[in-house]
Amino acid sequence: MAPTLTMKTNITLKVDDELLKEARVMAAEQGTSVSALVAEKLEAMVRERKAFERARRRAIARLRSGIALGWTPPRSRDELHAR
Repeated sequence: MAPTLTMKTNITLKVDDELLKEARVMAAEQGTSVSALVAEKLEAMVRERKAFERARRRAIARLRSGIALGWTPPRSRDELHAR
């Protein structure tokens, strides 16, 4: 199976100096780059959103189709109030 080739695009972010310093420390601790940390977080956020949307669509479909509870209406008022 051939590896999937994905095109990467550079982006520019503006962040506070202190935030960048902390991000560099975190990246170094994990043995990666700040760019890789940001890309990983964005990928996770997109996956979560897609999963949420799939679950939402399934739930709406279930609500629309309804659930068979096996209930049948009583034939008469007396039957409804019978104990």
